[in-house]
Amino acid sequence: MDLKVRVKEIKGNCPTYRVGDSFILKAGYQLVSEIPVCMHGLAALMPYYNALRVSEPNQWGLDGKEDKSKAYVHCPDPSDHTGGGTVIFEISKVG
Repeated sequence: MDLKVRVKEIKGNCPTYRVGDSFILKAGYQLVSEIPVCMHGLAALMPYYNALRVSEPNQWGLDGKEDKSKAYVHCPDPSDHTGGGTVIFEISKVG
């Protein structure tokens, strides 16, 4: 199962992403993207991406309030203190 990672929201100013940007995590180990991918944001996904391929987001406490089939994580940039941007990622299964 592949995962689609979409930028749902940005708090502050992210120099890499815009809301709606997305990329695919294919077959559990291949990152497929037409846009630059931020390593800080990728680090936020690393603990969960393989588990989300084979289980449901609620098993990890990552399910959304409105759509339980999607998971949500955010990058570690503390935008209020750095002037950067905290990106909220929405993760869904595809294929």
